[in-house]
Amino acid sequence: MKQATLHTDRHFALAQVDPRLYGSFLEHLGRAVYEGIYQPMHPAADLLRGFRRDTLELVRGLNVPVVRYPGGNFVSGLRWEDTVGPKENRPRRAELAWGVIETNEFGLDEFMEWCRAAGTAPMMAVNLGTRGVDAARNLLEYCNFKSGTAYSDMRVRNGARAPHDIKLWCLGNEMDGPWQMGHKTAHEYGRIAAETGRVMKLLDPTIELVACGSSAWHLPWFGQWESEVLAECYDEVDYLSLHQYYGNAENDTPEFLARSAAMDRFISEVVAICDAEKAKKRSKKTMHLSFDEWNVWYHSHEQDKKLEKWVSAPHQLEDVYNFEDALLVGSMLITLLRHADRVKIACLAQLVNVIAPIMTSDTAAWKQTTYYPFAYTSRFGRGTVLQTVAQSPMYTSKDLGEVPCLDTVLVHDEAGEALTLFAVNKDLREDIGLNCDLRQFEGYAVERHVVLTHADCKAVNTEAAPDTVAPREDGVSALDGGVLTATLGSKSWNMIRLVKR
Repeated sequence: MKQATLHTDRHFALAQVDPRLYGSFLEHLGRAVYEGIYQPMHPAADLLRGFRRDTLELVRGLNVPVVRYPGGNFVSGLRWEDTVGPKENRPRRAELAWGVIETNEFGLDEFMEWCRAAGTAPMMAVNLGTRGVDAARNLLEYCNFKSGTAYSDMRVRNGARAPHDIKLWCLGNEMDGPWQMGHKTAHEYGRIAAETGRVMKLLDPTIELVACGSSAWHLPWFGQWESEVLAECYDEVDYLSLHQYYGNAENDTPEFLARSAAMDRFISEVVAICDAEKAKKRSKKTMHLSFDEWNVWYHSHEQDKKLEKWVSAPHQLEDVYNFEDALLVGSMLITLLRHADRVKIACLAQLVNVIAPIMTSDTAAWKQTTYYPFAYTSRFGRGTVLQTVAQSPMYTSKDLGEVPCLDTVLVHDEAGEALTLFAVNKDLREDIGLNCDLRQFEGYAVERHVVLTHADCKAVNTEAAPDTVAPREDGVSALDGGVLTATLGSKSWNMIRLVKR
């Protein structure tokens, strides 16, 4: 058995976890909305609103505090006015981002009702692709003004008397990407983001704004884009976005699991760029990050090439996740927590059916393998992230060099008198014995050790076999004399929860 040691100190706090780190994302794409969260004729649907109650139950189990909406690429061609008012008057549109027909049956006010039912809050995106400052201002007036203006009174007439009071707004989506409707240069985007942000905050100074960073780490303009955008809009925005997806098309599991190290490097580099712009401007403001698209995405690529165009709600981007995907998702969550001092918002992309932890059919809704590390981390990864130093066995990645076999983080919930260790053993063959001196946490004891593992890295959950990959509470760990010892099985995700007796 390999050995690892984790060093920590309860007084060396990294940061308080912002609950919005556990956000998610719903785009008008595939079956995320239609047949995902909204399906009026389904047996499990809410008769009044058409929301799928089986899906709602699973969403609530993820403890998602914020959901980004309505896109994604979709937002860059959206007329938000099409999505409100009587449904029979809403236009059907050719939706260019994904090559489908958008019916607009489910729109802005329905989404706000769904958020209340799901116990979450909106993270709304404005169209800075085919539209701009004026449409963004009008949308904000519709959502946040009480009444007495043209757009707030429109909302009241549409049945939403109280303001939606949306506090978090994305200034467009992936505006660096040539695939984006209204794609812009960094200077062009920085200027429109600054002007849109300035006008929106004149209307509602309480909102927070997210500017678009590069759409992925590997793009040739990464870094330069961030610098040029922030040079224009640093003072007007509150967060800079990061997007990144990982895949295993080469079927190299160790290399795939090393992607959490790439994510760690990506975050560190964006932090450095933000701090460089802060220094140039002699600013007192620290730019925080919104990692508002992250996930595994590659399983559905070939299937999506065969889809018919110009239909409504096709089976797009429906990745069926396997066990190794769950391991990487667990490691990516650990990576986000280890940067909780700067990453304040993150959105797993997406929530239902489309590269999602939840899948639905006409007869059921079930949890994909990736549901479990997210649900446990979202529930128990609340509190203060402690600074840790891990002495871990290493392995060699062809892209990243030496990477640790062990990803780990400690979260201290001082109010709840609990300490939670999240750990992923990426070694496919050997267990890792972990030691951690926790004598500063006097009176604590191991309450539970949850393990997610499977002999087959390619094992999946399906409607017929939804529990093929599921957590067990049979982990081996103990706290004796103030020292935690644990066995982290080969290829396993672990959560060790300690509480004060």
